[in-house]
Amino acid sequence: MQYNKIKPKKIYEEVAEAIHTMISSGQLQPGDKLDSVQQLAENFQVGRSAIREALTALKAMGLIEIRQGEGTYVKQFESEQISFPLSTAILMNAQDTAHLLEVRKILETGTVFSAAKKRTEIQLQTMKEALEEMKRANGNEELGEKADLQFHLAIAESSHNPLLISLMNHVSGLMGETMKETRRLWLYSKQTTTDRLYEEHYAIYEAIKEQNAEEARRVMLSHIENVETILHKYMDQAKN
Repeated sequence: MQYNKIKPKKIYEEVAEAIHTMISSGQLQPGDKLDSVQQLAENFQVGRSAIREALTALKAMGLIEIRQGEGTYVKQFESEQISFPLSTAILMNAQDTAHLLEVRKILETGTVFSAAKKRTEIQLQTMKEALEEMKRANGNEELGEKADLQFHLAIAESSHNPLLISLMNHVSGLMGETMKETRRLWLYSKQTTTDRLYEEHYAIYEAIKEQNAEEARRVMLSHIENVETILHKYMDQAKN
């Protein structure tokens, strides 16, 4: 059995992660002002330099803004900025995530319906390779997330509709972030495993392979609804 090496975290990374969690869970809302560097240092029981580094990192990620002479504030997620940098997707709150999942239901169920009718053997092979990568990635989260997203983008390519492909590419950054979070939560859930995650994707592939458009749409919707359930459970827990 192979084990992934655990990389030690620096103090400022732990502080940045803690503040990020407070933002993603809704404990800190867009527009909220953070405590002063001195107050944060006392609250986290770390040095002020660690706080400054953490704030610099969060600013670079687009999570906060530092207003000269005013203080540090949590940034607002703007839904119309569909092509913003990937890291900005972390700004999404519960309602924004729900909106994205609704978009995915509308967009991906239609895309997979079209893909089942129009896919080529080469595109099927691309999907299969992404699935094999997902299976090999057991334990390697980064590789699994990449393969997951590639599978969904390969389906879009199979629609042979340039507008659908463009739309999927535009929301792929947001999808990548929610997939990353969902996969992490999925793997920690007692009810789900990497095998089940793989099986759901394989069922989508099989329906496309058999050119069964209705079944492809059904299993895609079922998959996204499972993603929705996992995220809702996490968000409910974060509120309590």
